[in-house]
Amino acid sequence: MSMFSDAGEEAFFVGGCVRNSLMNVPVSDLDVSTSVRPERVMELAKSCGFNAIPTGIEHGTVTVVVDGEPFEITTFRKDVETDGRRAVVVFSDRLEDDAHRRDFTMNALYARADGTIVDPLVGLPDLLARRVRFIDDANQRIREDYLRILRFFRFHAWYGDDDAGMNPEGLAACAQNIEGLSSLSKERVGAELIKLLSASEPDRAVAAMDHAGVLNALLPGASTKAFFLLTSFEHSVDPIVRLAALGRFDVAKILRLSKQQSRQYDTLRTYAEGVETIREIAYREGKKMAWDVAALRAAFFEQPLDASLSAEIEKAAKAKFPVSAQDLMADFSGPALGTMLRDLERAWIESGFRLTYGDLMKKAGRDGSV
Repeated sequence: MSMFSDAGEEAFFVGGCVRNSLMNVPVSDLDVSTSVRPERVMELAKSCGFNAIPTGIEHGTVTVVVDGEPFEITTFRKDVETDGRRAVVVFSDRLEDDAHRRDFTMNALYARADGTIVDPLVGLPDLLARRVRFIDDANQRIREDYLRILRFFRFHAWYGDDDAGMNPEGLAACAQNIEGLSSLSKERVGAELIKLLSASEPDRAVAAMDHAGVLNALLPGASTKAFFLLTSFEHSVDPIVRLAALGRFDVAKILRLSKQQSRQYDTLRTYAEGVETIREIAYREGKKMAWDVAALRAAFFEQPLDASLSAEIEKAAKAKFPVSAQDLMADFSGPALGTMLRDLERAWIESGFRLTYGDLMKKAGRDGSV
């Protein structure tokens, strides 16, 4: 910020960092907005010895790295044309133009380096009331970028006041523009949905999504019944577990989740619908997967978690199968070796891991019996 002030220019912190600071929640990124054109920003950064990267210079964004920390600095912009996914912009000298192209009033707050708040659209009262409200006309804001439908629900889940409810104009506009969701990339939709499901208490937002028809537009056949019960059973907040509670979907295709997320989701659904005991799941997959599957099953079947589950999972997760293939090679080989090893492991798991090495070797016939 001194880089700008020393050059006689003005710049502002904007968006999430201002919003979160005022709400006393953690800040992840510091974004800066200025009337200075991007080429001039590059010159100022280099003159101060900072590394300047033209990450989106054609759209006005320069990333300036200071002491290893990146800052996105974007020139004030004004939309000229939008198609629901991307916008054609021109640079502006007016902070008000930049504010009007943002999504929600709580995101159109600016701060000078000394902490002075600049509130061109009177968004501060909305922020203090935890009210997520579109800037100007909600339908127009959504038609500029249909992802704002999901952002509306996500921001309510993270920052909204559940007791006050959702902004009715915004909710109605989301319902009226559902068809625009099909124009979005699957990656953007998936990323936004995961952010929403990562909120500590997303129930009201998900219920509103369901009521407005947004949820089934994204996830055909989704049901919230188990989802609302899951929050009573879940061991920790995990958006993939919550997604699994909404139904069975081809998440790799319709949401383009990462390979790791897709594998986790498929494993959860397979175990939740399967017959494996929680004991076996804890042994094979670890404590977290066991707890997550237990929570999903409790939600699906509307039954409380067993009080003894914690001790059972702890024991199973630490269990080590005492027999190896080498122990059986004197008597078995090829497919027969693999079959015997699996049979012994199955018997050991079903015994609650009580069978000893000697017990298992007897079952393998090492003492002369069958």
